Amino acid sequence: MNSTTFPPLPTRLAINPWLIAAIVVVPTFMEVLDTTIAVVALRYIAGGLSATVDDGEWVITSYLAANAIILPISGWLAAHFGRRNYFLVSIGVFTLSSALCGISTSLSQLIVFRVFQGLAGGGLQPCSQAVLLDSFPAEKQGAAMTLFGLAALIAPVVGPTLGGWITDNYSWRWTFFINIPVGTLALAACYLLLEDPEYLRTQLTELKKQPFRFDSIGLGLLLITMVCWEVMISKGQEWDWMADPFGRVQTLLIVFLLALTGLIIWELRHQRPVVNFRPLGERNFLVSCIIIFVAYAVLYGASTTLPALLQSLFGYDALNAGLVMSPSGLFAILLMPVVAFLLGRGKDARWLILTGLLIMAAGNYWMSQMNLNVSPGQVVWPRVVTIVGLSLCFAPLNVAAYLYTPMKLRGAAVGLFSLLRSEGGSVGTSLAQTLHERLDQFHTTRLGEYLDPFNPAAHSFLHQVQAFFLGHTGDPALSKEIALQSLAALRLQQASSLAYFDCFWLFAIMVLVLVPLVFFMRRSVAEKGARIGTE
Repeated sequence: MNSTTFPPLPTRLAINPWLIAAIVVVPTFMEVLDTTIAVVALRYIAGGLSATVDDGEWVITSYLAANAIILPISGWLAAHFGRRNYFLVSIGVFTLSSALCGISTSLSQLIVFRVFQGLAGGGLQPCSQAVLLDSFPAEKQGAAMTLFGLAALIAPVVGPTLGGWITDNYSWRWTFFINIPVGTLALAACYLLLEDPEYLRTQLTELKKQPFRFDSIGLGLLLITMVCWEVMISKGQEWDWMADPFGRVQTLLIVFLLALTGLIIWELRHQRPVVNFRPLGERNFLVSCIIIFVAYAVLYGASTTLPALLQSLFGYDALNAGLVMSPSGLFAILLMPVVAFLLGRGKDARWLILTGLLIMAAGNYWMSQMNLNVSPGQVVWPRVVTIVGLSLCFAPLNVAAYLYTPMKLRGAAVGLFSLLRSEGGSVGTSLAQTLHERLDQFHTTRLGEYLDPFNPAAHSFLHQVQAFFLGHTGDPALSKEIALQSLAALRLQQASSLAYFDCFWLFAIMVLVLVPLVFFMRRSVAEKGARIGTE
């Protein structure tokens, strides 16, 4: 990034923090939305650009990898170039890259522009969060985190629905073009209303007086680490993980572990690290990072599994599958103000986190108990319970994470926290795909063990189906073949459904494992006058 700066506006009257909040959450919503909105359009993108669906997945992988590179160094960039300047540049480049993605004429062009989009988008979440925390007094920062949580929670929920509707009614290109008017308005509003607080201006002035020393080795190790990680978890199932005959996954894993080890050792010894791991030494922050990583893995895993279940076994199209998931977003919106009120009244964030985790686990367990005879309404409510649980966790986690983090480390802490939240989503998406495919194979094999001529139920089914088709075709051989094919199709359907439901059961277990971690956290109440803001 160059040293381009946006001139600050003349001194003006104090601006209502809720107005600031309204304009800075828009870029966050836009950035998180772009991680999911294009997923449902991948087949259309591949077809429109004459590429295979497998190659089209690089549209998602490239964006996530670029995003992951920027997130942990966003605090360093904001400190050295000014948070307002960095935020405005990020919004502008993100919007321009979205336009270029929409007009791409080949898959390679689209992937390149998605990289630029991901690099710009990586700074939007941390900057939005930091502006919110600095704009509100300490006792209202729970409400600020609630508003931020709305953007971070609702975007992945509505993304597949919105993407499916746009793709079905217009074109996959509009999943990118939709960012242009929103990004332009957000850029104009942020330029007019945002300014850096005094402590950031002082910090920037002090940094300018010092010799500029860029941690290029740290950045290089970070780039290698995140690219290997993103490619491995995105393509691992396709390449058969550790059984990859070409050694791609094995090579990526070895390089990832070496680069990560080198990155940690180098950055802990460097005086001005580009990625500062020291915030992880604070107990509350470390536990909050673990919880948000797993919680978002479960959120994205469930958000991937449920529409796949509805579309493959229930015959829903992308839009109707999204409509079944959408009511959960409404309940998240209704619950967030309640969470903000509780935090503002001095409620210990730990107990809200604990309650949210238990509710989230209950929602996934409820989903695991479904069968193929459920109606849409019976699918909506378990999803609502899951999202309600996550809504109870999100804002309290943000409060607890930064409460005891020293001011000088909070810029790095925001970047790390945002990175782990984002990477949790990537891991959850990959985990859902891998779990379903492996469990599908397992259940297909186990169900096949009972389908033999000595099973009276199987024998009765074949006899009835064969008699039915014999009456329609008059061909004994053909009717027998159709009966066998019907039994095989039924086995595949049941095996797939059992695999989907087992995924939800495993997601519930993953959330329950987090519960004991809450008791390792220190008391997390935002007292009046106690600053928990961040950069």
